Amino acid sequence: MILFPAIDLKDGKCVRLKHGDMATATIYNDDPAAQARAFEQQGFEWLHVVDLNGAFKGQSVNSAAVGAILKATKNPVQLGGGIRTLAQVEDWLDRGLARIILGTVAVRDPDLVRQACKAFPGRIAVGIDAKGGKVAVEGWAEASSLGVIELARKFEGAGVAAIIYTDIDRDGVLTGINWDATIDLADAVSIPIIASGGLASIADIVRMTMPDAQKLEGAISGRALYDGRIDPAEALAILAAGPEKARAR
Repeated sequence: MILFPAIDLKDGKCVRLKHGDMATATIYNDDPAAQARAFEQQGFEWLHVVDLNGAFKGQSVNSAAVGAILKATKNPVQLGGGIRTLAQVEDWLDRGLARIILGTVAVRDPDLVRQACKAFPGRIAVGIDAKGGKVAVEGWAEASSLGVIELARKFEGAGVAAIIYTDIDRDGVLTGINWDATIDLADAVSIPIIASGGLASIADIVRMTMPDAQKLEGAISGRALYDGRIDPAEALAILAAGPEKARAR
């Protein structure tokens, strides 16, 4: 079970949004590379990075910051936001990313996702961001008519390494992960699911160790880490100890 610390990039800085609204950005660190190093030193083994400007613009915007992050940490990094072509996928993987997250293009052009999975086995994830149970695209600015499970099932057997499922209504507001919807999605497909949006406290970390959550690959944490609501050492110790010790808390 992996806890992915998040670095969301806006104008070259580490920020957190509320409900995906760029106008609500809170700056937490002017130096994304330093933040990546800090997460590694705290014991995290993966890093989740989103180019927020890129997600809205439809092309990579914070490339320099991502490059600095890759130089600053030995941890594998997964990146989403504005990656819409096979050439962009290949370029980013060549630059050292472990995994690419395809979101809007998974709705607009699912065949491209399948091509990417075939060309780069194990290195393509799909980001499914939902509002009111429907998938949102273009940096969450547009709603589609697709349901979450409907979209996820399009990629069964395609070789997708993971699906990052974000409940936009909970993102950045520390109300707890939408466990019901996340586990329903995990039950509906064989692709590993990463929970995102709303992780608020150690209670969510403990929830990750429960039997019905064991099928998940992990969860992403942003604001709760930056605000100090979750102690990294405690959270990682709970996940390492497993469900029996977590239930005894």
